[in-house]
Amino acid sequence: AVAALIIGLVMVILSNSRTPATLNEKSTAEALEGPPGQHLFPNNVSPHPNEVKDNREKVCLTPGCIHAASKVLDAMDTSVDPCDDFYHFACGSFLKNQNIPDEKVTVNTFSVIGDKLQEQIRALVSEEPREDEPKPFKLAKYLYKACMNKTLIEERGIKPIVTISESLGGWPVIKGNSWDEAGWTWQQSVRDFRKNGFSMDYILDFSVGIDLKNSTKRTIDLDQSTTGLSREYLIKGLEDKIVQAYYAYMVDMAVLYGADRDRAEIELKESLQFEMDLANISLPNEKRRNSSALYNPMTVAQLQTKYPYVQWVEYINVLLPEGLSIDENEVVVVSVPSFFEELGKLIERTPKRAIANYVMWRIHAFATFFLTEELRKRQLQYSTVLSGKQEQEPRWKECVDITSGSGDVDVGLPISAGALYVRRHFQENAKSNALEMVNGIRKEFEKILKEVPWMDDETRKSALNKLRTMATHIGYPDEIMDNKKLEDYYQALDIDPEKYLESVLKMSVFGTNYSFNKLRKPVNKTDWVSHARPAVVNAYYSSIENSIQFPAGILQGQFFSADRPKYMNYGAIGYVIGHEITHGFDDQGRQFDLNGNLIDWWREDTKTAYLAKARCIIEQYGNYTDSLTGLKLNGINTQGENIADNGGIKESYLAYKRWSLKNGPEPQLPGLNFTPEQMFWMSAAQTWCSKYRPETMKMRITTGVHSPAEFRVLGPISNMKDFAKDFNCPEGTPMNPVHKCEVW
Repeated sequence: AVAALIIGLVMVILSNSRTPATLNEKSTAEALEGPPGQHLFPNNVSPHPNEVKDNREKVCLTPGCIHAASKVLDAMDTSVDPCDDFYHFACGSFLKNQNIPDEKVTVNTFSVIGDKLQEQIRALVSEEPREDEPKPFKLAKYLYKACMNKTLIEERGIKPIVTISESLGGWPVIKGNSWDEAGWTWQQSVRDFRKNGFSMDYILDFSVGIDLKNSTKRTIDLDQSTTGLSREYLIKGLEDKIVQAYYAYMVDMAVLYGADRDRAEIELKESLQFEMDLANISLPNEKRRNSSALYNPMTVAQLQTKYPYVQWVEYINVLLPEGLSIDENEVVVVSVPSFFEELGKLIERTPKRAIANYVMWRIHAFATFFLTEELRKRQLQYSTVLSGKQEQEPRWKECVDITSGSGDVDVGLPISAGALYVRRHFQENAKSNALEMVNGIRKEFEKILKEVPWMDDETRKSALNKLRTMATHIGYPDEIMDNKKLEDYYQALDIDPEKYLESVLKMSVFGTNYSFNKLRKPVNKTDWVSHARPAVVNAYYSSIENSIQFPAGILQGQFFSADRPKYMNYGAIGYVIGHEITHGFDDQGRQFDLNGNLIDWWREDTKTAYLAKARCIIEQYGNYTDSLTGLKLNGINTQGENIADNGGIKESYLAYKRWSLKNGPEPQLPGLNFTPEQMFWMSAAQTWCSKYRPETMKMRITTGVHSPAEFRVLGPISNMKDFAKDFNCPEGTPMNPVHKCEVW
């Protein structure tokens, strides 16, 4: 269908064109009073006649432009008035015609590019390792091979986890009356989990991170537990459908691992109650947005006095790698003191067996990802309730995700896989093009900062300094091309292609050791290892580094192409670039200064004005209702992303306008009689064309920090006066409301 469309487009344009325009042409054609193709705009909403160039003079017919045009036309629905609902105007046909594959929970721009990435990485890691190949690349191929060897995984059965479990005292629900309660403590289980490669965070979270108030050094952080099901579900109790499904999953899995069903139903209900209690004493996400409230430094001696139910010096020292130790004078940061106050009481009143069943359930649930199909089939049934997913991914896709570190489980070799990927597939010109866009978009935000009337001069100066010192990481770090550096990094890691679960756990120990070993080392905010995951379709802002990062994986496809007009790139990757820059000044990012230190650099009156503007965004998005689930969005939890979306699209639009002023008007795409400005908005909207399963949408709204894709288009665009002007939207239409929100 697309091929036929392209041929049709070329025939139509060539029949009316003497000299096809190219992307480099700067000549302007005579404006038309009534542009052909006006039927694309229902209800007499049309582009500005004086801005549309004559199709015969100004149409881009390069392969890149023809491909871009076909993608735009495939997605849009011209029966929708763009002033009523620009998301469905831009994405309506995509939403009608796209089916979500059984193994997926959503289809969108990210997943389309992700599918291509998977194919590319598969070709790289499925090759047999050469004898002379650098160790990091052998490791990636060994891991992929271990994952793909289903025959051996089935032969080994549940033995890998049973062996580990027995060495840790066993899972009480399986051991029955032979479980040794007297010889078990939850603190010892945490140490054992650390040693074996499991998470240490089932009861309380332990990590080594950069000190929020002194970003030149690291500190030990203690936080509330990470539960197996999101807090937002667990606090609803066993009456909730999702919690019931989680409980049934626990019981069935215990039975598959060897437990008696009657015993499992009784004992695991008690362990689930402990997990629900952990959730209930945890702080909700709405109350975790104020970083200062989460920064509570104290010495270990003070920690011991406040929370005496743990021998803290011993607890911490056993978790740290060999050669590192602390004493009672060590300063640690406690994120949620109220959690630690309640945790002691909870542990005291909960039977030891229930706690043991809970933590042993967690390691078995983790191990299931890497074991037999019988176990994974039951895991899929639970996943279907939670996310709507109907089938497992093809095995090779799952193994690529595990190898590249982009799967649902946080393990893998992202640096190895990423190094293989960029050497074979990354287009180097994408780096310079993206950097040019970053600089242009940053200049527009600088202009905004200089002009906002509600900001005092002192705060404005600090904001400008923060923006100007924001570091940029594009594509990949140069070190990833240096085999010696890669070999040094992976020196302590070995993978056995015949022992899948054990290899995964080895990687976990390796990663934890690397992280914890940084405790006494000076912070290097440009450390290449921190920016060496290029094979992902995502982008990042780090408040502690004051840096933005755009990995190689996102600099392609719908987001970026050097072979199409700039308005398409500014609408897509430009929007993302602006979004990440603005994160430095959203409700959380604004709490950190130019050096990444948590410090209040806002004068009180300016802060009050900012919070009022943020409140407008909170209320705007909090009043949106998702039609698929009937749920209202959480305006508080999504405010940071929404502020970044609103600022990002504005900055990118202004940057494109400035670029266009300097370089001259760009040609149209064939079959799309829109102005460059209108195409910017179209590109921005189509970046977020997304179709979700209802269960996934519910989970996203309940637990996520991003608004659903529809509102990432409707929200920012309806706040933009320039959009209303470019599409002639009368005031009072849905896309040009009288009351608009604007933070930046």
